[in-house]
Amino acid sequence: MVDGSDGGSVSTVASVLSLAEKNKEEKYRSIEVAKEVEPDLDIGNLLATDLQPVDRQEFRKNKEDFLRNLARDNTQLLLNAIWKLPHERSEGVVLVKLPEPNTIIPREKPIPKPKPPSKWEEFAKRKGITKKKRERMILDKNTQEWKPRYGYKRGNDETQDWLLEVPQNADPYEDQFEKKIEAKKERVSKNEYQRLRNIARNRKIPVPNKDLAPTSGQQSKEQISTKLNISRLSTASLGKFTEKLRDEKIPRKTGKKRKFEPVVGDLSSERSRSRELAEKIAKRDPLDINKAVNQHITEAQKRGSELKRKGAGKGKKGKAKLDAKNRNRKPAGKSPRKSGKKKVKI
Repeated sequence: MVDGSDGGSVSTVASVLSLAEKNKEEKYRSIEVAKEVEPDLDIGNLLATDLQPVDRQEFRKNKEDFLRNLARDNTQLLLNAIWKLPHERSEGVVLVKLPEPNTIIPREKPIPKPKPPSKWEEFAKRKGITKKKRERMILDKNTQEWKPRYGYKRGNDETQDWLLEVPQNADPYEDQFEKKIEAKKERVSKNEYQRLRNIARNRKIPVPNKDLAPTSGQQSKEQISTKLNISRLSTASLGKFTEKLRDEKIPRKTGKKRKFEPVVGDLSSERSRSRELAEKIAKRDPLDINKAVNQHITEAQKRGSELKRKGAGKGKKGKAKLDAKNRNRKPAGKSPRKSGKKKVKI
């Protein structure tokens, strides 16, 4: 039995509990969302398109709350559809394979083309060589400690050796430390050269022959002969009229031999080539007779006007010259007058 004097306190407790329940419901809403018009879901693109008309009165009352509730409901519907897909767990993470997208989204730029494989990748594919990931830490032989394979304080660092063994057939006065440094520089430069060649090959940039590159130090007989043959074949006549040096040996096979098709045998290839040539000729635009005639008439008129203009100019000049000549001309049949004085020879 409850005393009437405590009626106010009971009602206060009930109001507090109802307010807490209301706040809990607002914070943790149900995952079940009901809509009059079902939205269009494109799970492949994680896209939800709401097709339900907007209630203008509710939107005008409080725009922020209306848009927030609308985005929450549509997101909940999209997540419900994703959870219905087959999923799996891997290392404590839930993974879902999304289906193919339905909505076509335009791209600003074309889809990038796949990167062509390098020479090493092609060789590894032919030989069946698979890439194996090596461990980052290795055991150092000297300290018997685990150290990084590369980088700072790496294990088995040969550059930190204070003593190197001289090989049996090597020069005892040769600096082995300097030799090791030079060998490393050559390896680094070779890798960089191969990298640049791969880039040039992928971009279809012509690369000069490596045998023509300047080499430091004394060259071998094979290198000199290779450079001579390349320089001989670089002429227009492919070395046919190039003078031969003393004691120079010209290789017999300096290039690919031309292959001619057989004179007799299957004529299908020749027939197909003839057909292709006839099709190319037939595809050419026919001669437009009207256009050719009009062009000829226009050119003839231009030539006629130029000749008239030149003839008029020449006629005026010729007439002026003729008048001057007639004025200076002496009458015909009359000889010049002779003075009465005679010349006497003494």
